[in-house]
Amino acid sequence: MSGGSVHNEHRPSVLVVDDQKEIRELAMLALQDAGYSVRCAEHGAAALEAVSRERLAVILLDMHMPVMDGWQFARAYRLIPAPHVPLVVMTAAQDAGRYAAEVDADRFLSKPFELDELLATIDELTGRRPN
Repeated sequence: MSGGSVHNEHRPSVLVVDDQKEIRELAMLALQDAGYSVRCAEHGAAALEAVSRERLAVILLDMHMPVMDGWQFARAYRLIPAPHVPLVVMTAAQDAGRYAAEVDADRFLSKPFELDELLATIDELTGRRPN
């Protein structure tokens, strides 16, 4: 057997949708370090393309983005035939819970969020235990 990672095909894939490059990179690094496969999109339209190509476990979704915002993405995503993966809203808005409810999200993270909180949320939604 070669030295490559045998576990890559079993790593849950997370899609990070945010127009802020720093947020995408921070989430990607933290999730990859925790053993997740990560894809990124800078707006909802790119996220819809990724959803059509990738088998995902969770979608982290910013709400305020150019091109296609989180509300528009969530509506379009719900029109795609099931199964649907959990949505986690990420927002700096005061009422993050209301935003999450508006798009029928499974969880929300208020920005700025702690990396431990991010990882705990993703671990819970994917059924994984922390390393």
